[in-house]
Amino acid sequence: MNAASLINFAYIVASILFILGLKMLGRQASARRGNLISAVGMLIAVVVTLLDKQVVNFTWITIGLVVGTVLGVICARVVKMTSMPEMVALLNGFGGLASLLVGWAEYGKIRAYGWDRYLAEFAGNPVFTGSAIFLAVLIGGVTFTGSVYAFAKLAGLLGGKPLLFRGQHLLNALMLGLILAGGGVAIFASDPALVLAGFATYLVVSLVLGWTFVMPIGGGDMPVVISLLNSLSGLAASAAGFVISNNVLIVAGCLVGTSGVILSVIMCKAMNRSLLNVLFSGFGSGAPGDGDGGGVIQGELKPISPEDSFAVLEAARQVVFIPGYGMAVSQAQHQVRELADLLEQNGAEVRFAIHPVAGRMPGHMNVLLAEASVPYEQLVEMDAINPMMASMDVAIVIGANDVVNPAAARDKSSPIYGMPIINAHEARTVICLKRGKGAGFSGIENHLFLMPNTRMLYGDAKSTLQAVVSEFKSIAAG
Repeated sequence: MNAASLINFAYIVASILFILGLKMLGRQASARRGNLISAVGMLIAVVVTLLDKQVVNFTWITIGLVVGTVLGVICARVVKMTSMPEMVALLNGFGGLASLLVGWAEYGKIRAYGWDRYLAEFAGNPVFTGSAIFLAVLIGGVTFTGSVYAFAKLAGLLGGKPLLFRGQHLLNALMLGLILAGGGVAIFASDPALVLAGFATYLVVSLVLGWTFVMPIGGGDMPVVISLLNSLSGLAASAAGFVISNNVLIVAGCLVGTSGVILSVIMCKAMNRSLLNVLFSGFGSGAPGDGDGGGVIQGELKPISPEDSFAVLEAARQVVFIPGYGMAVSQAQHQVRELADLLEQNGAEVRFAIHPVAGRMPGHMNVLLAEASVPYEQLVEMDAINPMMASMDVAIVIGANDVVNPAAARDKSSPIYGMPIINAHEARTVICLKRGKGAGFSGIENHLFLMPNTRMLYGDAKSTLQAVVSEFKSIAAG
């Protein structure tokens, strides 16, 4: 078996490990093991690629390894769980940028060698190679700048509402046409000056398109956007794999790309919306009060103290926690777990209801609850908890907004009308933990807060939950 066969065999092994790891990531109980298996597969792929001395310069590889390791350790140590959504968005962007740079470097090699020498030394044909470079640069550029915009929105550097202007979609369509025209010139023109102009055109316009593509998407749709950008980073990597004829990069990119698309579709289904509606509707762009029955909601906010919350919970026998981004902001997952343990010791049955799009990235709530060692068996999906919600004595909503908003079922003028929600309002008592009286990240007023069986526990979720926990402990100690 020659060296090329050994390398491809190792790539097949790495690809199998990727697939097995990805399968295990579908369940929280096996997710860590799946992540480790995938990491082993990537280690095999990297080591084998480094041993193929035809494709690496060890000086730059060493510099890249050192810099990347330092940045990775810093991110792992410094970035908080609350910042994971924007961190994931940024990493997606860097993945797209890497693919763009691969395509750019290969184009530079073609300009330096000329097509005849390039094709003599590297496999391929002008149309195929030029098309692969075009796709790597296009998808990579859109992913990079789109992810940077998503990062800025999630990090609070930009507002949560979509940014719309007249003719926006037409402008994006014109830019896409310009990109395709530039790509055609770069691939088929024989004049070097025209080829350079075509490449520069679709490179620059792709970067602009990524920014304007994400602008009209509201903060409430960021989980879908992150998943889609993750998919695009995978497709860009796959295109880069075709550019440099690297099989494992093609396979890994396709796995990321397809899984990201599937996850995006699943989340859109959970919101009863199409992917096109998420990308182009400008969800959440209306003024406050839009979609809530003409801006008037009947009812009043009824505050409750931690002491009174304890009295309600102490008598409860069926309790469900419904976490949202507010739990992530306050880092309250450990207090949630502590309160759940105390409720169980008091004779209550405790569940955690997870909406598919709760938080600001796919699986956000699952990650936080897993960090707090909440038993996987207590996690219940939306479709499973809703038939039981009427039997719940207390539903504790921690910083969730749209995913428990009854307007989705009752108000046809609401932007979220038709979106499946967790029916928290059907519980006998609802305790909503909220920092203030404003609308959520998407800017939509929540009808749940004004219902007669709802009480508002204001303040930082971590502090208010700790106060309730203290009440339980004081009774136990007394």
